[in-house]
Amino acid sequence: MNNPLLEDFDLPPFRHIEPAHVKPAIETILLENQKKIKQLENLDEISWENFIQPLELLDDRLNRVWSPIRHLNSVQSSDELRQAYNDCLPLLSEYSTEIGQNQKLYRAYQQLQQDPSFSAFNSARQKTINDALLHFELAGVGLSKEAKKQYQSLQKQLSDLQSKFENNLLDATHEWQLVLEDDSRLSGVPDYARQMLRQYAAQKSLDGYRLTLEMPCYIAIITYADDRALRQQIYQAYTTRASDQYFDKSWDNAAIMVEIVRKKHEKAKLLGFSNYAELSLQTKMANDVSEVKSFLQDLSRRGYEPAMQEFDELKEFAGANGLGDELQAWDVAYYSEKLKLARYSISDEDLKPYFSAQCVIDGLMRIAETLFSVQIEMRQDPNIETWHKDVQFFCIRDTQQQEIGYFYLDPYARSKKRGGAWMDECQGRYVIAERKQLPVAYLVCNLTPPIGKQPALFTHDEVITLFHEFGHGLHHLLTRVDEPEVSGINGVEWDAVELPSQFMENFCWQREALDLFARHYQTNGPLPEELFDRMIKAKNFQSAMQMQRQLEFSLFDIELHENTDIQSAEQIQAVLDDVRRRVAVILPPRFNRFQNGFSHIFAGGYAAGYYSYKWAEVLSADAFSMFEKEGIFNRDTGQRFLQCILQAGGSRPARESFECFMGRPPQIDALLRHTGIQQ
Repeated sequence: MNNPLLEDFDLPPFRHIEPAHVKPAIETILLENQKKIKQLENLDEISWENFIQPLELLDDRLNRVWSPIRHLNSVQSSDELRQAYNDCLPLLSEYSTEIGQNQKLYRAYQQLQQDPSFSAFNSARQKTINDALLHFELAGVGLSKEAKKQYQSLQKQLSDLQSKFENNLLDATHEWQLVLEDDSRLSGVPDYARQMLRQYAAQKSLDGYRLTLEMPCYIAIITYADDRALRQQIYQAYTTRASDQYFDKSWDNAAIMVEIVRKKHEKAKLLGFSNYAELSLQTKMANDVSEVKSFLQDLSRRGYEPAMQEFDELKEFAGANGLGDELQAWDVAYYSEKLKLARYSISDEDLKPYFSAQCVIDGLMRIAETLFSVQIEMRQDPNIETWHKDVQFFCIRDTQQQEIGYFYLDPYARSKKRGGAWMDECQGRYVIAERKQLPVAYLVCNLTPPIGKQPALFTHDEVITLFHEFGHGLHHLLTRVDEPEVSGINGVEWDAVELPSQFMENFCWQREALDLFARHYQTNGPLPEELFDRMIKAKNFQSAMQMQRQLEFSLFDIELHENTDIQSAEQIQAVLDDVRRRVAVILPPRFNRFQNGFSHIFAGGYAAGYYSYKWAEVLSADAFSMFEKEGIFNRDTGQRFLQCILQAGGSRPARESFECFMGRPPQIDALLRHTGIQQ
């Protein structure tokens, strides 16, 4: 059988990849890599060219094959592909651990670091070696033989558990539905959303309206439905996914969460750390757990009283507008939207006609072109294979018209697609000998899809999400670093990786930027000035409440991974409850199982690192203050941001890149000002 994954391709052959190809391809590449590594272990002399570069090419080949497999499993899941994907996880875990614990490779890196020629290496090469040595140490290279086996077993088990967590959440999300014969319960729900629910029903050959837990549907119901019981029903379904409170308990993630936390702590202790939080922070900007907690607690101290004031105002408003009961979690979005409308005369529905998908996408590209002196164009080429008809492919060129990167954009929510939004690496940039590889990224969102013949119309929050992921993409795609291990987002400390993404969000609030993409989908007219003014006045509506919610998640994460005594799901709940008592403004009902769907920390890379969003928001707000001062489209400022942060990638510590741009260490003032907490 010909295997397209083993052929020499420039871009992944998505239309030709079948589940049967997956495991044989991975097994073949791992075997070939292991043979070549044996040869590298026995070199008489070690140099960058004869040791590091061959290892980098081996890593790249494996990544270029595994990346489309991993990606397809996220965006076009099927039982067969999931099985093939899961079959490969223990193979990859074992291979990665074997490399990380290879004493001969470790000593070779040490030899290069200690060689007098090391000082002549550029910063990217020095950081590649230093990062690799840290990786070896955190992979247990110094452990005893028995401890190494234990570490390897833990890694395999964690890989399997994290995959099960994500699969349970995906299945639970997509299995729930509520079919309504007519729209009698949809009073208050906008016309576009009703049409979307009819479209969802038609996709399943059903009559009426089909409600799901996909984000566009959930947001529409929880925000606009006058039927309080319907809001409660969808809220309860969404917040109990993959739990013992869900309609199908076979997807309960409770025991899996406990095992993930326990095994992470076991791994940390094996490596000599007190807890997993300490281990996690070895690869982050923050110095230690105490610094992280102090940072979060300081923000909470500043934001708690304003948040409580916002919540009191909401309760008072809800009581005066027909709520004869206590304000519940499923009422918050509904009455918040009505309060915003009453106070600022603005609703998401007022803005949606100005945010049609293609106009927003085109405008986003123009903003990047203006800031960073690049040219971005969509490429329609039948030879470029994608995984869905909605996926677009783009090319980026520099000022000399040289191609410097490519990306796929998959914007809309659909069945069998993992929730949330993300940027992932298809392949990274490198220059090795005479061989040059350009970076390729996947940009994935779950935004409102087109309804019938009408173009997709986004909420302003959805526009912000798109800009956020594109910021990650720019970090990956605009790098000029030649060494793959520190090119783009590779090698960037986890709590700094959100800097470019959150930086790009700021342009969603700027008049000059909005003029490039906020156009009425029917008239092509710009966003009216009075509507823009209302939008800006409402910008910080309930911003303190939103910040407290993020701090709740961040503190729960860091304290959970600092706690070494977790033995049950009840104890995980107790950690969350304790955090909520200290910082939460809205206490959810007892049936709420938010943690069972918190894939960032249980299935993704944010364990003991969710604080990174707030940490990097300080950096991004501070960096954007320079554009506020010098002009948001000031080319010199844009070029400085490009050169200091985007092009530098992970070739030096993130703090140095930030100080290169700002000329000083980060300050928190801009974040507090942007959120309205400090005027």
